[in-house]
Amino acid sequence: MRPRRRLKRNLRRTPGGLLKSSPDRFWRPHSLNWRSMANCVPSRLALIETAQNADGGWGYFPGKESWLEPTVYALLALAGEPWAHQAIERAGCLLRSWEVGSGGWRGCARVTEAHWATSLMVTLHSAMGIYDGATRRGVDWLLSTRGAETRAVARLAHWLSPRTVEFDAALSGWPWEAGTSSWVEPTAHALMALSRVARRGEHAGLEGRIAMGQAMLLERRCRDGGWNYGNRRVLGADLPSQPETTALALMALDRHAEIRWGEMLDRVERQWHQTSSPLARAWLGACLLQYRGERPESPCRDLGGDILVRAVEAIPWNRILTAA
Repeated sequence: MRPRRRLKRNLRRTPGGLLKSSPDRFWRPHSLNWRSMANCVPSRLALIETAQNADGGWGYFPGKESWLEPTVYALLALAGEPWAHQAIERAGCLLRSWEVGSGGWRGCARVTEAHWATSLMVTLHSAMGIYDGATRRGVDWLLSTRGAETRAVARLAHWLSPRTVEFDAALSGWPWEAGTSSWVEPTAHALMALSRVARRGEHAGLEGRIAMGQAMLLERRCRDGGWNYGNRRVLGADLPSQPETTALALMALDRHAEIRWGEMLDRVERQWHQTSSPLARAWLGACLLQYRGERPESPCRDLGGDILVRAVEAIPWNRILTAA
């Protein structure tokens, strides 16, 4: 499982912020008419609201520094609740201050560069029907960002020692931090964001970049049928897939013809019942909600204050990722 503690080491992979124009359109949650999708969603939403920081954002755990990733997930979870309007407005003020002028959003208040979670901001804007200058700059930032494996030096190194890490160096996804190699999770989030924007038909260059990102995911698929965090084979050994990265890759592939969807979704459901990881279960449930319209029954367990898990379990992913 990707440790979110790694975010502390990646302070420089940074975007965050919200819209500058038409703020009323963004902060009108009742217009979406979203409904709770699981028995425990109301309690999760209440816990998310009470964990909001004084600056308007959310940390990964209550009382911790606000970061872009948990803040966006919290907003996606709360956006359909009219009673959360004030909390949403406060978050909007913070995120607007995190916009990077050249495109993208900062990951937190202490950084200045665009962050991988710009993908999440583009998804959030799309879900709210916002396509303003900030959104376009965020999309352009995603289009200009790619993994370092396609650079000449990296491709030469891969050619000299192809068995060190086996992958097609011509296919690029998205990295956690600019200048580094592609990974499955940031690639999946970027593809979900760009696919949502592409439905509008107002931004050039999306189809080709989406196709390459999806090809990268398919090429990095593990022998067992799922996805590891970055690659499928290293030093001559096959890597095992992981449940949360498998769920995210499937969410990003959006019914791609090369996937046997019935078989894979049955596997996702089995993994949901088998995994002991709350984060993996949250993403597996999100994948099932996207494609089958419902999550398995989720127990009202103590999540130890994990804001990200609470939010992912409460977000109506089927509406966010499939709406026109």
